[in-house]
Amino acid sequence: MNVAYVRVSTVEQNEARQKEALEKYDIEKWFIEKVSAKDTNREEFQRLMDFVREGDTIFIHDFSRLARSTVDLLSITDCLQEKNVHLVSNKENIDTSTATGKLMLTMIAAIAEFERANMLERQREGIAIAKREGKYKGGHVKRIKEDVFQREYQAYMNRTISKGELAKRLEISRPTLDKFLRNRQAEQEGSVASDAEN
Repeated sequence: MNVAYVRVSTVEQNEARQKEALEKYDIEKWFIEKVSAKDTNREEFQRLMDFVREGDTIFIHDFSRLARSTVDLLSITDCLQEKNVHLVSNKENIDTSTATGKLMLTMIAAIAEFERANMLERQREGIAIAKREGKYKGGHVKRIKEDVFQREYQAYMNRTISKGELAKRLEISRPTLDKFLRNRQAEQEGSVASDAEN
């Protein structure tokens, strides 16, 4: 299915220009919203991600409609690749179903990784200085009660709520939820492996 995602930042802005640019792709379903892209916790965007299935193609006018940061963009494209969903950007002329499109994303990812490495190095240097000066207090880690998680996660597995709703009920962002689930799965797989060795 050809699916389009259209976003403008404010209610005053008009999405007509983006729709007109995408109509040539024979769009079968539209997801349109008027909200900032400061993060991926957007209602229509989350509905889009829950809706698309293997073999679908998402069309956007340009990458800034999908994400405002390279980190968010790469996280989204990784998620789509896992679901075998293609992404086509009209303005950048990138189609992830083609070899050229995949190469372009690989280059973007390499640049982002370089930037992230530099940022983490600066962060470590800043923390070292703050510790020497006695100013470092450390980060705050979100704690989720096990019984609450099990109840809400079961509702998600039973398909009575979406992943976006699960994140909302646990009072965390979608990226945090994805990281939490990955860590939990890794812990469970490690536990299974340990039991098998014993």
